[in-house]
Amino acid sequence: MTTPKPDRGPTPIQLGLRQNLAQFSLLVAVNALVGGMIGQERTVLPLLAEEEFALTAFTATLTFIAAFGIVKAATNFFAGTLSDRYGRKPVLVAGWIVGIPVPLLLIWAPSWRWVIFANVLLGINQGLTWSTTVIMKIDLVGPERRGFAMGLNEAAGYGAVAITALATGYIAQEWGLRPEPFFLGLAYAALGLSMSVLFVRETRHHVAHEAANHTPTHGHLHHELTTSEIFTITSFKEKALSSASQAGLVNNLNDGLAWGLFPIFFAASGLSVGRIGILAAIYPGVWGLGQLYTGGLSDRVGRKPLIAGGMLIQAAAIAWMATVNGFWPWAVGAAVLGAGTAMVYPTLLAAIGDVAHPTWRARSVGIYRLWRDAGFAVGALLAGVIADLASIEAAIYAVAILTTLSGVVVMVRMYETHPLR
Repeated sequence: MTTPKPDRGPTPIQLGLRQNLAQFSLLVAVNALVGGMIGQERTVLPLLAEEEFALTAFTATLTFIAAFGIVKAATNFFAGTLSDRYGRKPVLVAGWIVGIPVPLLLIWAPSWRWVIFANVLLGINQGLTWSTTVIMKIDLVGPERRGFAMGLNEAAGYGAVAITALATGYIAQEWGLRPEPFFLGLAYAALGLSMSVLFVRETRHHVAHEAANHTPTHGHLHHELTTSEIFTITSFKEKALSSASQAGLVNNLNDGLAWGLFPIFFAASGLSVGRIGILAAIYPGVWGLGQLYTGGLSDRVGRKPLIAGGMLIQAAAIAWMATVNGFWPWAVGAAVLGAGTAMVYPTLLAAIGDVAHPTWRARSVGIYRLWRDAGFAVGALLAGVIADLASIEAAIYAVAILTTLSGVVVMVRMYETHPLR
């Protein structure tokens, strides 16, 4: 007769990448699909504005990015609050449900207003899904390898942006700007929703575990804070959090420029849609792959050097794009811009996670991402107005100057946030 094994109860909660590898890997795959939803637009939509909707003013053309940025920024804020209140998984699933109509609207759009509405929905989709996958990964891995975890997350997302931008450029050159390039978006949305509903597990219990064992590194940032207090601290008062918020805004201001104006800039020089697709893919491709290294590097050398250095490298690369002409010089500039962005992007998220208390970290991440993704709207409007009043080159140089100033702010104001540094 066999002796029954004693009931050991539920599996104890553990923090760490290795301890939660299966669920973490699933969330990486989900975030790749999130990135692919943006990638379906990167090459095609700016060209579609000019060729099918006859938009000639740069400001009008970039309205789709402004709409996306404003809505995504606001949704990021609510994503953190909602995930604290209702759980991470319901917010993730809701984001995918909102994203399903996006490729259909882009396929059927009879006017530019439909495109703008599609990007409103895309902003909600990205704000809910990307924010939630970030928060869930931070929940799972704990403080020791947070930078590496964010590098994997952002690498998956922006790697998918690059691959999809390249694929849609090829598809558009072979079969036209619509509808075939947007079939990829339909597949991404269906797969992302299915995976999130069936396989993703809730991670809020990991937060409670970490909070119970958390030793604050910044004594004034205790856990009993209201949402309005967290907003003020993250945006303005706390030196590291506010420095990260402004750097994030300027970083996505750069991305709005690259997304909206660079394809038009390249097309004006006579490049084919296929080659524009390659250039549109190089920047997020290097950005995505580079984060596999830079996220972990920030765990070893600290956050501040990568953030400040990355902003200054981006500034130099942007100015280079306006100075040179031709596919290969632009390819070099796009690669350097991607490298600078890779230094900054996961490191900023890791810095927020370093400083914010576990009980309000999700809200702080949401507020940071509000500022960061507001950069899409600021960049689209600023670049569009300057390009209309002066030239595309003038818009590019203006963004390079702002990026330089942002890097200087990080150097002067931000302190090192890594708990071991």
